[in-house]
Amino acid sequence: MTPNEILAILSIVSFFAMLAIGIPVAVTLAVSGLVFGYLGFGPILFNLLPARIYGVIANYTLIAIPLFVFMGVMLEKSKLADELMDVIGHLAGGRSGGMAVGIILVGVLMGATTGIVGATIVTLGVITLPALMRRNYHLPTACGTICASGTLGQIIPPSTILILLADILGQSVGTLFAAALIPGLLLASIFCIYLLLLGVFRPEMVPPVSLEERGSITRANLWRKAMRVGLPPVALVLAVLGSIIGGIAAPTEAASMGALGSVLVVVLAGRFSFALLRDVTLATTRITAGMMFVLICAQVFALAFRGLNGEQLVHDLFAHVPGGMSSVIFFMMLLIFVLGFFIEWIEISYIVVPLFLPILQAANVDLIWIAALIAVNLQTSFLTPPFGWALFYLRSVAPASVPTIAIYKGVVPFIALQLITLVLVFFFPGVATWLPRAIGW
Repeated sequence: MTPNEILAILSIVSFFAMLAIGIPVAVTLAVSGLVFGYLGFGPILFNLLPARIYGVIANYTLIAIPLFVFMGVMLEKSKLADELMDVIGHLAGGRSGGMAVGIILVGVLMGATTGIVGATIVTLGVITLPALMRRNYHLPTACGTICASGTLGQIIPPSTILILLADILGQSVGTLFAAALIPGLLLASIFCIYLLLLGVFRPEMVPPVSLEERGSITRANLWRKAMRVGLPPVALVLAVLGSIIGGIAAPTEAASMGALGSVLVVVLAGRFSFALLRDVTLATTRITAGMMFVLICAQVFALAFRGLNGEQLVHDLFAHVPGGMSSVIFFMMLLIFVLGFFIEWIEISYIVVPLFLPILQAANVDLIWIAALIAVNLQTSFLTPPFGWALFYLRSVAPASVPTIAIYKGVVPFIALQLITLVLVFFFPGVATWLPRAIGW
């Protein structure tokens, strides 16, 4: 083993050591890269770094990130979920588990429109958790349903996870949107099936909406309200995704139209103001700046690791793994899942994926399929304790009478369902690759 390869190993060890003592991920990436890169090949690192960072932040595709974030924040401020949950709660009727299924369906719609986990969970937590408690729902199941519903926006396009994976893997954003659409809907369907089965076998855990409550408004009025509340954001999402997947517009062009369309939706809802526009712009800036900061720090580490021959070291290491490429993919998925307990998806993306990418490319593995696997796997990081952000978001708005352990227990079945979906996508790659191929990507 060469001295540079030893430094490459030490850079990874130091990264996890600093992470373990609580140093922010972005800082650990930059420090590990700068220190061991300097030890390996001196000041030349600092000559290469500006060009590397500029090449990343000047990437035209990444312009879509702040535009989609703006669209999401603007629609979240329109309080879309308030009226949607009221409508779906009544439409759920007398079926046990119907209200929980409605929460999942709202999560699908909000995921496609806002894609912001915190906003979705906080909104659903404030609106639905007290209602579910009044209806004597099993408390962990109610909490788990809300958390799981809120995370759907991370795989259902348009998703910032998919945009960044497209950049890392060198794939088209539209291709990854198409690849993730069916797995995302599959995951939501599995959630719904689980809740309906609970309604059949354990109806006391997910009781129906009472007859008195359902009779307070006519069904015709409900459907009219559902069309008024749901049609504008659904039309916006279909226009944005349809233009990207259909090849009519580039992701950045579609994102700009989505941002403008979100403003129009809020205007039509009568909730637009310049104070709202200011708040949305500031929130978009904060979210985008945080993501770009991690991205820039990740470039420091990636440049140093590659210069220290780390990629070849990883390639040689996995060349001896029994089971061939399937074992390599399994190990990558296991590493992503375990890291999801401790760090966020963006850091995982820029740590793990570049390590394995040369191996996958050398073996001619379908990177579209790999991207779908990674996206499904990364979604578990929002639910896995101790640092699952979905748990924190719900805890922040849950009534004091809801014990934290109920939230943690509630997400366990949904984590299992996410892993089942991951296994299905692994053994049936066509779930991810059929749609991109069908539309000619």
